[in-house]
Amino acid sequence: MHTSQELITSELNLSQPLRRPARLWMPKRVLFTPDALEEPFGQQIFERVTALNLPVEILKSNRITGLRGADSRETYRIAKNTLAVVKAPPGAFRLQPIPPSADWQVNLAEGCPAHCQYCYLAGSLAGPPVTRVFANLPQLLTNTARYEQPGKTTTFEVSCYTDVIGIEHLTGSLAECVRYFGTRPDAQLRFVTKYEQVDSLLDLPHHGRTRARVSLNAEPIARRMEGGTAPVEGRLQALRKLALPAEQGGGGYPVGVVLAPIMPVPGWRELYTGLLDRLAEALDFPCDLTVEFITHRFTPGSKAVLLDWYPNTSLEMNEADRAGKRNKFGGIKYVYRPEDMKGLQSFFYAEWRKRFPDAPILYWT
Repeated sequence: MHTSQELITSELNLSQPLRRPARLWMPKRVLFTPDALEEPFGQQIFERVTALNLPVEILKSNRITGLRGADSRETYRIAKNTLAVVKAPPGAFRLQPIPPSADWQVNLAEGCPAHCQYCYLAGSLAGPPVTRVFANLPQLLTNTARYEQPGKTTTFEVSCYTDVIGIEHLTGSLAECVRYFGTRPDAQLRFVTKYEQVDSLLDLPHHGRTRARVSLNAEPIARRMEGGTAPVEGRLQALRKLALPAEQGGGGYPVGVVLAPIMPVPGWRELYTGLLDRLAEALDFPCDLTVEFITHRFTPGSKAVLLDWYPNTSLEMNEADRAGKRNKFGGIKYVYRPEDMKGLQSFFYAEWRKRFPDAPILYWT
């Protein structure tokens, strides 16, 4: 049994910045459906992945097969090493509202190369967790014009079901989105990432209509629970690059921080204070900055999937220590108790406003 002080010491020992560069995700299999290759953008993705000498397989039908292993762990490994380029189904053109993150959700892909032990996709996407990229992205983007409201900035989130930077070197999909929304005066693109490879975005004609956000967390949480992603230090430097003016070698983007999922681990005040101090150092110049605070939550379904994927996880998912919250469909999710939420929110609001008094807090959830 660990004492509380031992746990705090362990967390603080992991709090030193990890400075290794992140590795690019290179899937072991790249699958193309026939209808994806009929799309000009699908052909562009084909050229990108073949130029990287990745193993490409053109399927005989438009169904993705061959992802199941002997057990769930093998299925997970196979799927997480596979990129499938497919055509988005008709339902993808019926956009769903996604408050408080944005007005509408539009997906350039579904599935993520990272291995986050609290993964928000667990239980949300059916079947093995393969990364599916949409070859008919230009049509999906054109479709967003139907949802714009003239005279009002309509926001579109593309990061709900993938990490867009984690796959950008393979697809070029995010650059396609940035260029498109740069032409839409009544719309704004929003994305968030845990990766650091943002150089290809810096010279794009975004015209201030893309808000580039980076997901951050306390060092021990990022190092223990966000496998395959960039270290926190790399993400901070990526955010700096995105926010710096073009004349200083940056992208000149409006930027944002998504602090998520917030967890009251041992020593959390010291850990998150250190993170916010490092953020203030990285953004030591005027910029258009926002923040979103998201506390950890889980559902019975996501807990079952996560424990199957990560049976040795240290992620706390004890329903007895949480408050149950029902949605309008009767489903339940477990969030922190009201008294714990109040203490967390008070701390983060005060610490944020101390460092970034002019940067709006968009929401707390």
